[in-house]
Amino acid sequence: MISLTINGAPRSFDSPLNCNELVERLQLGGKRIAIERNGEIVPRSQFAACMLQNGDRLEIVAAVGGG
Repeated sequence: MISLTINGAPRSFDSPLNCNELVERLQLGGKRIAIERNGEIVPRSQFAACMLQNGDRLEIVAAVGGG
């Protein structure tokens, strides 16, 4: 079990996961998002390599278009 804080809310997952897997579980695939992990931006090119650790604090923001 892994416990994360995502946008201020506690979330638990049954197994370790990377940022790509988290995006899919949160149904954010295909959206323009940015992930900050423990105060540091995770480059999109590193999502697959970035394994999340128990206790990580994440902020996930989505780009919104408009005028």
